[in-house]
Amino acid sequence: VQLVESGGGLVQPGGSLRLSCLASGFAFSRYHMSWYREAPGKEREFVATVYSNAGTTNYADSVRGRFTISRDNAKNTVYLQMNSLKPEDTAVYSCTVRLWPTDYWGPGTQVTVSS
Repeated sequence: VQLVESGGGLVQPGGSLRLSCLASGFAFSRYHMSWYREAPGKEREFVATVYSNAGTTNYADSVRGRFTISRDNAKNTVYLQMNSLKPEDTAVYSCTVRLWPTDYWGPGTQVTVSS
């Protein structure tokens, strides 16, 4: 199993970024995919999940209405569209999949929101 994130960077408050996570080594379309983030000095926190059917999503309260998670099963890729970014969104963002009983994680991509 391999997960590789991309799309992070430096953006001004109010700006947008789209993160991608390319997956391989498992039957991508059959599994729920999630994004988490970890800010310096803080615990890793849940951001969003997209279910295997792609029709059901779930978001943390802190990002609901600003972030959108989606997936393209033909490309084995999950996305996180982030709009109206705030300085408190600064973190390393990682995608994850649970192939029970193991959780697999990508190395993450840094998102920095600063003027």
